Amino acid sequence: MAIFDPPMPFAVTRRKFLTALTTGLAGIGLLKNWAFAKSLAAGFRAAQPDHNLALWFEEPARQWADALPVGNGRLGAMVFGGVKMERIALNEDTLWSGFPRDWNNPNAKEHLPVIRKLVLEQQDYHAADAECRKMQGPFNQAFEPLADLALSFQHDSVTGYRRELDLDSAIASVSYQAGGVHYLREVFSSAPDQVIVVRLSSSRPGAVNCEVRLTSQLRSQAKAKADATHGEIELSGKAPSESIPNYLGDVPNPIQYEDTVGKGMHFASVLRAHTTGGAVSAIAAGGLRVKGATSVVLVISAATGFREYNQLPDTPLAEVMARAAKVAAAASSLPYTRLLQRHVEDHQKFFRRVAIELPAAKTAGLPTSQRVKGFAESPDPSLLALYFNYGRYLLIGSSRTGTQPANLQGIWSGDLRPPWSSNWTANINVQMNYWPAETCNLSEFHEPLFDMLKGLSENGRKTAEVNYGAPGWVSHHNVDLWRQSAPVGMGTEFASPTWANFCMSGPWLCQHLWEHYRFTDNKDFLRQTAYPIMKSSAEFLQAWVIDDGHGGITTCPSFSTENSFYAPDKKRAFISAGCSLDLALVWELFHNCEQASAILGVDQEFSQHLAGVRKRLPPYQVGRYGQMQEWSLDFEEIEPEQRHMSHLYGLYPGSQITQRTMPKIFAAARKSLERRIAHGGAYTGWSRAWAIGLWARLGDGELAWDSLKMLILHSTGINLFDTHPVPGGSIFQIDGNFGTTAAIAELLLQSHDGEIALLPALPKDWNTGSIRGLRARGGVEVDVVWSNGKATSAEIRALSSGEHRFRAPAGQRIAHVVKAPGKSLSEAPRFESDSQVIILKVKKGEKYAFDFAKA
Repeated sequence: MAIFDPPMPFAVTRRKFLTALTTGLAGIGLLKNWAFAKSLAAGFRAAQPDHNLALWFEEPARQWADALPVGNGRLGAMVFGGVKMERIALNEDTLWSGFPRDWNNPNAKEHLPVIRKLVLEQQDYHAADAECRKMQGPFNQAFEPLADLALSFQHDSVTGYRRELDLDSAIASVSYQAGGVHYLREVFSSAPDQVIVVRLSSSRPGAVNCEVRLTSQLRSQAKAKADATHGEIELSGKAPSESIPNYLGDVPNPIQYEDTVGKGMHFASVLRAHTTGGAVSAIAAGGLRVKGATSVVLVISAATGFREYNQLPDTPLAEVMARAAKVAAAASSLPYTRLLQRHVEDHQKFFRRVAIELPAAKTAGLPTSQRVKGFAESPDPSLLALYFNYGRYLLIGSSRTGTQPANLQGIWSGDLRPPWSSNWTANINVQMNYWPAETCNLSEFHEPLFDMLKGLSENGRKTAEVNYGAPGWVSHHNVDLWRQSAPVGMGTEFASPTWANFCMSGPWLCQHLWEHYRFTDNKDFLRQTAYPIMKSSAEFLQAWVIDDGHGGITTCPSFSTENSFYAPDKKRAFISAGCSLDLALVWELFHNCEQASAILGVDQEFSQHLAGVRKRLPPYQVGRYGQMQEWSLDFEEIEPEQRHMSHLYGLYPGSQITQRTMPKIFAAARKSLERRIAHGGAYTGWSRAWAIGLWARLGDGELAWDSLKMLILHSTGINLFDTHPVPGGSIFQIDGNFGTTAAIAELLLQSHDGEIALLPALPKDWNTGSIRGLRARGGVEVDVVWSNGKATSAEIRALSSGEHRFRAPAGQRIAHVVKAPGKSLSEAPRFESDSQVIILKVKKGEKYAFDFAKA
């Protein structure tokens, strides 16, 4: 009998319940016996989900993009919540089409001097565009769906339906009543045990009856066996060796190639079923039938033939199946309560590092779909708190140590030909995926990106040599599992050079290496991982830049990513020289390498050379509208509403352009952003996220809040997935989720400009709230509480020793600082002349409490 039979008070949230439970019982050892936890399940379910921490709905998902995601970095699942038929779509992060191949173009470097002459001497931009297409190579490969778990039931009508994703426990659940019986379905993806776990239970003994199947869209077969209360399904198949990319109608042929050359990878999935009561039997077409059970636990594992990015995926199917079976057997030997405990503890140690509270509207208690649809009439800051938490949840679920990095859809993809191949698009999107990693206290989840960079930089060395005759390494717009580093497009008219030939993704990705060091102060990481990759990228760039004929240097060919301009003949052109994005990336990488060289005490001569090259970079220019120019010449853009804002990189995510260091360009950057928005820019979720981050860096919380409202109204699905408009509808693209989470953090804490600014861009409608656990550069963790738009207290936790400048919110000053709890400082802080900034020495492991007063 459950301890909590009556409904719990509405005010008791799931998080409060779990915290109280853990605190109250752990000391007397009751939680060590997780059989006892079963009797607490009713209490947990009766507790109200926190509106900042749960997505919930009163109906099943109608389409894949409305389902609820769970993931452990490697295995992902989308839970639809159907009543008669439940579909749970499964993914494994190494299941891709293709195999390693040579994608470099040995003829490319013959076209490079031609392009440079056409641009720099003849200003024949159209001929340069055509020439650039001759430097392209084959398209990259696609991320493939693993399988669908199909559960069929015989319920005719149900009441009390609820579909839910609890972010704090990382459990998706479905509950309802049918025929006087309460049914509960729970799904999670366990990182400790590397399986998807599904539990079906009923309030009346013997009431669970269903059929279970595993199927795949890829060529595959399933077979099943059963013995009394145990059953097993083995699914095996093979991914295609070639995939036609899906560019949403731009490439007309819809065929998904089979394994035409015999080099596609094998994959396997093993499902083990265990019933409490009742019986399980094998049925036709590789399925299982469960009859008369009280509960059923399904444990699902998966494996693929992937070895490494530079090796053929030729693992024999028997070996792949054996690996999947071994993991499934180990996990299914554990009781459900133990699997649950291990999963929840693992997830919460990361997820609970950060907590946010924002004002809640009256609609906060409604289903998530209604909160999204009603946002125009009732803007609800607490929905953005939920969105912020959801972004952190998605990063934990799609990027773990040892896994692939989060791709365009994290690890959740349901199509054989997913949009843009669900690859790593490296002219903004994969970078945006990791913008929240450091600020939102998920530094370890950055590691898969760094692992990818190791392989990409190795492949990129050959591309730099073959395609450009240059040292170092280079990468372009598209990256796949095989770390493709060369430009795609195959010379087709579809593959515009402004994205296909973009060769500056390497230095952009290197920013993440340097930022990880800035946040962690980990010199071993800088020495062993970051600096070697950064230095090699800088070697390519110092060879890539050329004399501009006027005493300076420039880059050519150069693109303001995906934008175009009117050439002198009033026709569209893409290629020019010295775009602002290039200048920002060259300046930043060289500057970071110079700093790293000094910190590590290495390569002083190389560092001095980079400093000399950097001084020859042309300055940013202000154009005819007072805007920051995208191109070195003040071209008229063809798309003033262009979703890319690459010329503003130095403002955000870079840190070169600030009010203090470049006031004129800072003002011009604001004008550029205003023009973009006024012309209808930021119309995709990820672009809107970028705009929010830019407004935050500009210190404008009100316009950031306006863009957050637009994000919810126009770029957010009912399950809070970021959306991207396409002909006839929209698709899911995860970068907007991650970018918005990072941008919300920027509104509350910034540390890019040599100081740690508290509440630098707080919207007025967020007048009361708190944030706990954000990270600042220099190894500092920050909590801030505010009321009536003013900070009331802050706590600083030093993860490294050092000296920091802290800036109070606008209109306030830091009145008093003590060591927590209530101890005097060994060295008093120094106050700057404006009294808004203090300089404080901190010691690793110590806490500091701030009080505030009116400035």
